[in-house]
Amino acid sequence: MAPSRSLPFPSHFANSDEYVESLLSFVASSELFQKLCGGVHILDFITQDFDMYTTLIQKDWRQFFDLLDIPDILDLLMRNDLPWLNTSNGRSGPEVKNIQGPSSLLPPTSLVEYINLVRSHSLDRCIKSPTLENSSLSDNVLARHVAVGMKPKKIHEVSSLARYVDRLSLELSLNHSYPISHFVDFGSGQNYLGRALASPPYRKKIIAIESKPHNIDGARTMDVTAKLTRKKFFLRNKKHYRSKTNGEYRLPEQKATSNHPQGPATSPCDDDLTATKSNEQRHDHETNIRYIQSNIQDGKLDPVISCLLHPSTSWDPNLMVISLHSCGNLLHHGLRSLTLNPSVRAVALVGCCYNLLTERLPPPLTQQPTLRSENSRLQRTSLACDPHGFPMSERFVNYNHPHGPGIRFNITARMMAVQAPQNWTEKHGMSFTRHFYRALFQKMLVDKGVVEKPGHSENILGKRNPGSNLEDRPQIILGSLRKQYYTSFTAYVRAAIAKLKNDPAHSEKIIRCMEGLQDEEIMRYEKDYVHKKKELSIVWSLMAFSAGVVESAIVVDRWQWLREQKEVKACWVESIFDYAISPRNLVVVGIR
Repeated sequence: MAPSRSLPFPSHFANSDEYVESLLSFVASSELFQKLCGGVHILDFITQDFDMYTTLIQKDWRQFFDLLDIPDILDLLMRNDLPWLNTSNGRSGPEVKNIQGPSSLLPPTSLVEYINLVRSHSLDRCIKSPTLENSSLSDNVLARHVAVGMKPKKIHEVSSLARYVDRLSLELSLNHSYPISHFVDFGSGQNYLGRALASPPYRKKIIAIESKPHNIDGARTMDVTAKLTRKKFFLRNKKHYRSKTNGEYRLPEQKATSNHPQGPATSPCDDDLTATKSNEQRHDHETNIRYIQSNIQDGKLDPVISCLLHPSTSWDPNLMVISLHSCGNLLHHGLRSLTLNPSVRAVALVGCCYNLLTERLPPPLTQQPTLRSENSRLQRTSLACDPHGFPMSERFVNYNHPHGPGIRFNITARMMAVQAPQNWTEKHGMSFTRHFYRALFQKMLVDKGVVEKPGHSENILGKRNPGSNLEDRPQIILGSLRKQYYTSFTAYVRAAIAKLKNDPAHSEKIIRCMEGLQDEEIMRYEKDYVHKKKELSIVWSLMAFSAGVVESAIVVDRWQWLREQKEVKACWVESIFDYAISPRNLVVVGIR
């Protein structure tokens, strides 16, 4: 079951240790990488006193990019073979051969070197597992009543991960002599994965842990559609019932749980993990699924395990913790459950939403390269010092480099790591337009006095400049607008202003400063800065391309943490989804 290599690193590295060392060195030493991954922000692209594009991108790169359209640049970064690269000397890193041909048609050598460095430090995202690689199309099709509520992307993810963990549990039963008795789904949501595993042909016992009650209620409703339980019927004397309710039909009230203020808990297991008991009783006796409502704060599963044990037996459960696209620190809690609970025999977790991770380390001792302005959110998140945050492993925490010990990625770098640039096509041009309009609108807000002109901070990561008070400057978070408003910049500005007028933090300033804004002035902004659209698109493409290394580093840190634990017998990372369908496709596996 375990792949031949515990990490899907590029083939020119001799082993995992060599790859990890090279990855850490590149992340900590490349100034361009550090600027592209956390050191620039699109909102600063037009508002700064200096030209962001010419400051960030060296002259020969800019001259070459002038010859290409954006789709061609994307192909160069991520799709085209670079035949002039020599990767034979893996230990010292790839070298660039002499480039032959018309110099005007070939990229600068330094650009080729950077592209190759990013590619060579990004994990391979192709499926290599025989369990999944050799599966037929019919293997990815769930029964219609089980796939209720799922879109094609979710069907692909659920069917692939269900088949994978089923095979893993069989491997544990045959080779490690402990059959998995229950699968614990961290952050089960609508329980798509658990429902598939509880249904034929798997018929597994599932403990679904979810923090939001409405998700649990929705999951129970879909369990009925999936034929995992019977719909509950109420038999009553209609005349008597109507006389007691003044002729109005009312649904029977459910007993309250400890997470609801209406009443006390009703279950002996309603400790830190609270079960909705009134519905749970009929589900536990009729199906293989048990729902537990909890906001998971760490990896301790004592309340879950106590609910599985009967006082008259000495049976110990064997649990596997699973999760499909765990957000933020939730995956860290899942990994730690392997060492905190002897009953947890294995974990198989697929993460996402790296922007929701917290930061474990304090700001660095010396300033990392940055071109961005002061930002209260950046400052606040860098000071979190959360022991559950990134990085997990001691290798990443103690790695020494010129800026001080430890590997750090700020929230901007982590947000870029959830991009999927390999899936971008020419249709992605709409997204570039959105970024350009947002950056240009920010310029308008600065000019009109809605927001202060940004100042470049030399101590941006957690160290405030004298006299600065970032918390007193509420940030404008516009969010997304409907697609119809991206047909022109005028339509975008009008929709953005209308939305911000409903924001209590900004409505007064918006009304005062943007009053009397004419369409002619809006169109003049677009005309004056239209040349910035391609420049911004190039920078955004380089940021998203480079952030593939950020995602790889986050995943490698999780694998490295498992590797450092004495309780862990084996651990590995591999791709289990088709990247074109589901880009967050890396599963982290640990076996006790």
